Amino acid sequence: MVPDDENTLPRYDGDTETDTFVYLDEPAMFRVILHNDHYTTMDFVVEVLMEIFQKPAAEAMKIMMNVHRHGHGVCGVYTYDIAVTKVNRVHAMAKSRGYPLKSSYERV
Repeated sequence: MVPDDENTLPRYDGDTETDTFVYLDEPAMFRVILHNDHYTTMDFVVEVLMEIFQKPAAEAMKIMMNVHRHGHGVCGVYTYDIAVTKVNRVHAMAKSRGYPLKSSYERV
C-alpha cells in the first residue's frame, strides 16, 4: 500500500535542470572496390555494377574500364554493413557464373 502522506510523493516545483548532452557520430564509411582479373568478362562486370550497385549503363562502363585499365575500380561508398553485403553479393554472383571476380572494401 502507498501511504497518503504528501511528503512521500515526488514533487515538481517547475524548475528542472537537465545537462544531458548526446553526441552522435556519423557511421564510418567504406568504399567497395572491384579488382581486375584476366578471366572475368567486361560484360559480366558491367552486369554486376548495374545489378548489385544500381549503376546506370554509362557509369557502369566507366567503372568497368577503370577496373580493366588500372586494376581496380571504386563501385561506391557505403556504411560497413552495406559494404560487406555488397562484397558478399559480388562474390556469390561471380561464383554462380564461374568467374573469379574479387571485390573488397576499405575504410574511407
